[in-house]
Amino acid sequence: MGAIPSGLPRLIDSRFPFTTRGRLAKWSYELDRVNALEPKFQKLNDRELKKYSLSLRYRARSGEPLAKLLPEAFALVREAGSRTLGMRHFDVQILGGIAIFNRSIVEMQTGEGKTLTATAPLYLRALAGKGALLATVNDYLAARDAELMGPIYKALGMKVGVIQTQQQTDLRREAYQCDVTYGTAKEFGFDFLRDRLLLRRIREGQTDLLGAMLREQRDTNERPTQRIDPYFCLVDEADSILIDEASTPLIISALPTEEQKQEVEAYKWAADSIYQFIEDEDYTYDHDKKEVELTREGRLKARRLPKPDAMGSTGLYHVYEYIKRAIKVDREFHLDQQYVVRDGEIVIVDEFTGRLGEGRKWREGIHQAVEAKEGVEITVATGQAARVTVQDFFLRFEHLAGMTGTAAASRRELSRIYKCHVIPVPTNRPPQRIAEPTRVFATERAKWNAIVNEITDLHAIGRPTLVGTRTIDKSEILSGLLNERKLEHSVLNANRIAEEAEIVADAGHWGKITVSTNMAGRGTDIKLPEEVLEIGGLNVICTELHESARIDRQLIGRCGRQGDPGSYRQYLSLEDEILEKAYGPKKAKKIKDKALDDPDREYPEKINMFYRAQKKVEKKSYRNRKTMLYYEKERKKMQRGMGQDPYLDTPN
Repeated sequence: MGAIPSGLPRLIDSRFPFTTRGRLAKWSYELDRVNALEPKFQKLNDRELKKYSLSLRYRARSGEPLAKLLPEAFALVREAGSRTLGMRHFDVQILGGIAIFNRSIVEMQTGEGKTLTATAPLYLRALAGKGALLATVNDYLAARDAELMGPIYKALGMKVGVIQTQQQTDLRREAYQCDVTYGTAKEFGFDFLRDRLLLRRIREGQTDLLGAMLREQRDTNERPTQRIDPYFCLVDEADSILIDEASTPLIISALPTEEQKQEVEAYKWAADSIYQFIEDEDYTYDHDKKEVELTREGRLKARRLPKPDAMGSTGLYHVYEYIKRAIKVDREFHLDQQYVVRDGEIVIVDEFTGRLGEGRKWREGIHQAVEAKEGVEITVATGQAARVTVQDFFLRFEHLAGMTGTAAASRRELSRIYKCHVIPVPTNRPPQRIAEPTRVFATERAKWNAIVNEITDLHAIGRPTLVGTRTIDKSEILSGLLNERKLEHSVLNANRIAEEAEIVADAGHWGKITVSTNMAGRGTDIKLPEEVLEIGGLNVICTELHESARIDRQLIGRCGRQGDPGSYRQYLSLEDEILEKAYGPKKAKKIKDKALDDPDREYPEKINMFYRAQKKVEKKSYRNRKTMLYYEKERKKMQRGMGQDPYLDTPN
């Protein structure tokens, strides 16, 4: 293979898989070529820099392979970043960009500058004139990154567009016609479905419109918003979008029927009636499968309960289903955990990001059952006019790549489904993050007290602390305990999304205490002043294990960024939810009851039990994703066999 380029002695880590080491070695030569061009571009003035960029665009559109243009394109972007933002791409960021260009999902430690890394491969792909998309997890990050990186593209003669949830159609179309477009995966997917419905209307007889569209006449709004052929998409937080949300369906609903409107009364009736049903007498609950089954007595009770007139024609099978669904929702779906009520609507809280899942709804009547439980207006479960899963949408792209801080654990899944390499990129500076010993307590109360004690001690010496909680209600519990100690703090959760930027900006300052859900785990950059670096940097406290270890690592990654000092500690209790999810309530209760004989002592010997539980839950989630994706694939195959568009509800 020859000598490894001298610029990055830490690149080829012996712990990397053999194939990964080979790719990094190969791409390191490309990096040397980029570095060699830097003096040349530094001598150009701004006008000459833009002119060179336009010449690259011409060469790309004349058929010259993009891979051949890579060194010049990346060196141009690096120089533009230095001039416009005062941000020069590190060698590891250039290497990450090369990996992204070569259909890879790069794993870069948090704080290593993924936003800047993305600019080089996005620019290079955009040279082809087919559009380059960057998909992220929410509107805030899409708008922030587009605005922050926009000067680089502008300096090179490129236009940048942003897609936002409330944006009008004409503005969306304009954004998609830009060279580089930032937006959320959800909005990209919904725009694809809306375009699909439009093209169906065209095929059903509007041939004059089709001809106008093909001739590129642009005097009508009745034309697709996106480019016809999906070319390149770079997925930020790739593990969250491509794995955790892979089977999430994006659905455009059809108009409701009169019969569906009558279901509203049935949901209300079930929500009001379930408190008369007793577990193990009227129903059984499978904790592993999360399934409810009515017993003979339960079915008899459901038949006998008084019902509204609107349910007169509802069959017994459906009556039982309404009751079972309402019981399931009452047990598993809780306010300020899985959802919040905002402006009279149920809004899902994404466990993986801690953010509100705007526009998303649970399927199979669950969302309507939650609405009935909370007494808000029930949205009728309509038929589907068009649907696509997140996975299906991204598999349509000719070129796909991703970035995340936590992908190694999902290497096989990402490679098998998306045909992407997972490439770990070394940090620019050696990490100084310190892992403090994990502490395990018998009860949640003992755990919370220990957490507050640590926060108090650190606050006394001025070290800022970020505390991560799994749910909104847990963040409120901790906030109450801190108020009792008269400790000033900020709370960042889905109920305070408007204050997010301000809270994150202050989180690293002297003596700051920030309590957050997973919102602070992805896409946030906590800056530390010099006086904080001198006393040890940011401290992160994890209050519970999540269902995926990747989420825990994202939170931990808020400290020790870019070689800064930092530390973290994991706190656990035998009442934590992860044990029940992994082992079921009976075994979890048995574990807890044994510890209650001596509730004041800690249980370091049980640490591994928690991590085994987490792995068990991760495997279960993986099996569920595989099953759902299999059925989705079969559904599409069946619809194609019937001559139907698999994304629409009626034949072509």
